[in-house]
Amino acid sequence: MPTAIAVTSADLVLPPTDHQTPTAALLQAPDVQPLDAAIADISVLLEQHGYVIALYPASISVAHERRLHTLRSVLESDRIALLKSDLPPLGVAVLVRQLRQLSICDFSAGVVASAARLLSHYIYAGALLNSVTKLDRVPVSLKSHAKSWVPGSQFGVLANPAPQLIRVGTGELTGPQFSTQLLVAKGQLQSEWITSTVAPAWQVQGVQELPLPAESPRWWGTARMIEFAAYLPDISVLYQLVSSVRREVCTWCGIELIGDRCGFCSAPLVPAENQTHTPGVLNQGAPVRQRS
Repeated sequence: MPTAIAVTSADLVLPPTDHQTPTAALLQAPDVQPLDAAIADISVLLEQHGYVIALYPASISVAHERRLHTLRSVLESDRIALLKSDLPPLGVAVLVRQLRQLSICDFSAGVVASAARLLSHYIYAGALLNSVTKLDRVPVSLKSHAKSWVPGSQFGVLANPAPQLIRVGTGELTGPQFSTQLLVAKGQLQSEWITSTVAPAWQVQGVQELPLPAESPRWWGTARMIEFAAYLPDISVLYQLVSSVRREVCTWCGIELIGDRCGFCSAPLVPAENQTHTPGVLNQGAPVRQRS
């Protein structure tokens, strides 16, 4: 069975890219599900899948995050990975789907968990906002704060992989230099700027509209927004990115990993070594055949 991927909200589970991509399990908040029921659910996941990788936005409630750690502590299990992501919710949903795709490949649970940090660098996550006065997750200058009080002002914000903020009509957001597809989720704001301006400038290969994740207004500081995320859709490219990084063994828990930190126990690799992907992974070369 593939490694189980879990989320903290059902709207972080995007539609599968194909009939092979598994869904994700839901680890609900403590005000929705009693602790004993949550323990029973995750115990079943561990029994069926061996390992559970839970990926969640950094903006979830303290109580919900505490519940996740409680589950791992009560079960005394080193087979549960808790991965907090600074990506906006739609970006987290993209990353969750990519991990779901990788979970059916010939990667160990440790490699899949540690791949989350690698793949997040290739997700361009942002939003169109009518105000940045309550935006605290992306650096905002005093000048931008002042402009947000001007009626009709709109701002294009990129949160990942590098923060950027522009006033719409006075600049462009820096996009990816590789082929992507674009997801768009509309809040309480009407605009075609993302599909008419951002998508052509970034030369995206396709645009799909989805419902806005419930956590997005809190993350961005306003409900009057439209969230977007450009991502690598091809499983063969994701597979090559991950498989091109040298695998190591965690010196603390003994699980396999890539990069410089274990996805399960968070221990840094000793000695820390930065790995790079092989040249040509994101170019227009022949796709890599996925191994099963």
